[in-house]
Amino acid sequence: MSEDLERMRKHALDIFKASIDSVNPRVAVHRALIREGDVIRVGGHRLDLNSYERIIVVGAGKASAAMTEAVEEILGDEISKGLVVVKYGYGLKLNIVGIKEAGHPIPDNAGLKGAREIVELLGKCGERDLVISLISGGGSALLPLPVNGISLDEKQRVTQVLLGCGASIHELNTVRKHLSLTKGGGLARAAFPATVINLMLSDVVRDDMDVIASGPFVPDRSTFADALAIIGRYKISPQFPGKVLDYLIRGSKGEVPETPKPGDHAFSKVINFIVGSNIIACKAAGDKARQLGYSTLILSSMIEGNTADVAHAHAGIAFEIARSGNPIQSPACIISGGETTVMVQGSGLGGRNQEFALFCAKYIAGLHKNIVILSGGTDGTDGPTDAAGGIVDPYTEQRGRKKGLDIERTLNENDAYHYLEATGDLIKTGPTLTNVMDIHLILVG
Repeated sequence: MSEDLERMRKHALDIFKASIDSVNPRVAVHRALIREGDVIRVGGHRLDLNSYERIIVVGAGKASAAMTEAVEEILGDEISKGLVVVKYGYGLKLNIVGIKEAGHPIPDNAGLKGAREIVELLGKCGERDLVISLISGGGSALLPLPVNGISLDEKQRVTQVLLGCGASIHELNTVRKHLSLTKGGGLARAAFPATVINLMLSDVVRDDMDVIASGPFVPDRSTFADALAIIGRYKISPQFPGKVLDYLIRGSKGEVPETPKPGDHAFSKVINFIVGSNIIACKAAGDKARQLGYSTLILSSMIEGNTADVAHAHAGIAFEIARSGNPIQSPACIISGGETTVMVQGSGLGGRNQEFALFCAKYIAGLHKNIVILSGGTDGTDGPTDAAGGIVDPYTEQRGRKKGLDIERTLNENDAYHYLEATGDLIKTGPTLTNVMDIHLILVG
């Protein structure tokens, strides 16, 4: 590997780190929740702390511990009690608010217990209570409280089937909201008539508030009919537990109450506010790339679609820059963000970012150009692995062949992790305690 290519790989990692640092949850909360004496300000709202008897803090998500740390710094001993649920390994030592670690992306009994405790805590709130909610990506799996008649095992099966078929986060959460007592405005119902400040770190395309962690304090725009349509679209009803399908069908007939919609009284005292999102990370990546001497272009923070197709398109952009200098001249850094989906067909290990990187390695294999492509999850974990993603170049495929690996077979087996591990192309950051979807980088020297 040439010195130029090695330097570009280091630059890509530095740019990725800058994007993660820019969405630090503590900084984001301090930026959004301003205290001025006995008044706290969020967005255009001002609340007098003297109006409340208690302050209760709840939350769920990969970034919720760090978000809670900031709230403790702002409000200190004025917090009465609280509980947040985070992914295993994402906890922090807090002074007042309790932390419970639980399973993600497949919910487990620890999450079920935590969800019950939060609902019980909110159910005891009255008009003179202020609830501060701290929600981030992963919150859906971490607050698994199924409706009556549905078990946690059945809810786990639903999540596994939807993840395996390539459903988007919007589709996944539409189904989960209609099987839950916490999601789709469920916690707003539990907290009423308390006042709620719901701070969210967005991990969804378009920053749809009702999709972030399945919108526990947000009106739900989706319906039981929408959930059934998703199941029909992917032809996965035979894999769904019978009780789940029966419940959704009864809901579509009006035999089961819908999730609370816009205008419901449960939201009359809720302030919803997004404190951080993917575009912030993309802009920070652009700033760092320019500092390193690259011409920079942000494609979009709303990239969705099949991982292989999106990777192919990004590789095509790299070819175009190398050949014609369009859309920007080299040395160039193209940045995009969002969340692609993988159709799982094999039994290997990996995640969407590792697959993205390995598909790109296949497309750029053997090019005599200095091209580096990185794809990483800002939360530091990609799929059920300890890697954030992958970083590849035109020689990744060659390094794999020397190890006896076949890139096509690996992709068919969805085993990108072991391929990239063998070629030295995995990215491991450890838990970042934040989560604003993924960052893709194309560097052309």
